[in-house]
Amino acid sequence: MFASIAAAALAAATPATIAQHQAACAGKDGWSDPAPPVQVFGNVYDVGTCGIVSLLITGPRGHILLDAATAEAAPLIAANIERLGFKLSDVKLIGASHEHFDHVGGVAELQRLTGATLMSMPAAYLTFETGIVNREDPQWGLHKPFPAAKVGIMLSDGFVVRQGPLNLTAHATPGHAPGSTTWSWRTCDENRCVNIAYLFSDHKKYVAAFRDSLFKIGRLRCDLLITPHPGASNFHDRLAGKAPLIDRNSCKAYADRGRAALDERLAKERSK
Repeated sequence: MFASIAAAALAAATPATIAQHQAACAGKDGWSDPAPPVQVFGNVYDVGTCGIVSLLITGPRGHILLDAATAEAAPLIAANIERLGFKLSDVKLIGASHEHFDHVGGVAELQRLTGATLMSMPAAYLTFETGIVNREDPQWGLHKPFPAAKVGIMLSDGFVVRQGPLNLTAHATPGHAPGSTTWSWRTCDENRCVNIAYLFSDHKKYVAAFRDSLFKIGRLRCDLLITPHPGASNFHDRLAGKAPLIDRNSCKAYADRGRAALDERLAKERSK
């Protein structure tokens, strides 16, 4: 079994060029707008849509998918994985940045297509299992239900997910949603290794949790920052070379901007 997975992982991938990706998404940033898959760095690919990042981290004993966009986007993500030369059945684990329908609405369908095991923070468990945002979520009542999925692995802060040689660390960063999770890992290409952080924590209502999450994010070893909404980290322009893709201070800078925005928001609210 491992031999067949290894063969798939080493298959000649055919990602789109960054220029092709930008042409396909010109004037589009919809959560379900189709986009071709692109290589981010080494064994990491963005297989998501124009408006939502979905990361495929590939390995010789199976792959890990982070985020699945909307339910409507699930077939597009599946097609992107296959376009890269990988088998859907070799996607073994699915994780998420947070439990809102624009990022996990496609999980149930991709779980069905791949047979992968879904990973979740405890705070997101019921949302995944029911497809309904829970009352502790700042956006409770604002989101439409999404197809329910079955959680197979319960995460915790600092939990290390292992799939063959792949090692990803899950960091609990609540704020935007109770189960918001930042993922960090190290990946290499032929010439260089970098520390990657895939994060989401952004909601001013939950001040203490937001500050704690920003503190945690700012301390991450982070050379390559990716966010589920590409605009939040200028991700697509950085891929295109319009700004540096690799920056050792990217997580610290993200956290500093978040703290400044939080302080500004609180100051405005106190002045009312």
